[in-house]
Amino acid sequence: MAEGEQYSHPMVSFFSVAFKFTAIGFYILCSLVIHNFVIQFVITVFLVALDFWTVKNVSGRLLVGLRWWNDINDEGESVWHFESLDQQSLMALSKKDSWLFWWSLYLSPVIWLGLGLIAIIKFNFDYLLVVVVALVLNIANIVGFTRCQKDAKKQIEDFARQTVGARVASSLQSAFSTGVVAYH
Repeated sequence: MAEGEQYSHPMVSFFSVAFKFTAIGFYILCSLVIHNFVIQFVITVFLVALDFWTVKNVSGRLLVGLRWWNDINDEGESVWHFESLDQQSLMALSKKDSWLFWWSLYLSPVIWLGLGLIAIIKFNFDYLLVVVVALVLNIANIVGFTRCQKDAKKQIEDFARQTVGARVASSLQSAFSTGVVAYH
């Protein structure tokens, strides 16, 4: 990260992190103070769902230039779709935004895993259900964005190969046709 670099999308960055840690904070607060599973489950799952939707549909596009979704085709097979900005636009994205996006994306499930272990140790298996829902949604975003990032890198490499190949072929063709013309 460049020193002094600002967030390109401060509100998106804020909410990208706020929903994650609000859900975690509410879960912990309820576990310590309220002790009402229904309230804890409903509100925490709602906050985790807000986080999932925000990261998948807003933060991913604006902070790292990636978008993914999954469809089921007519044969019942899962089909992944990936979109990314072009190479020039990806290079223009804020490194600070990207750093925040990836760190919060991977840190959140680690915290949920820790909370899950605590629920198991305390024999609070009903509270473990909340953690499982949070982990499933967080891991879905990790899988989606990781696959999307790999697909974007592959597209960039393919484009570079095609561009270099076309230039080499053009140079060879130009050299050959100039040599043939000069020979006559």
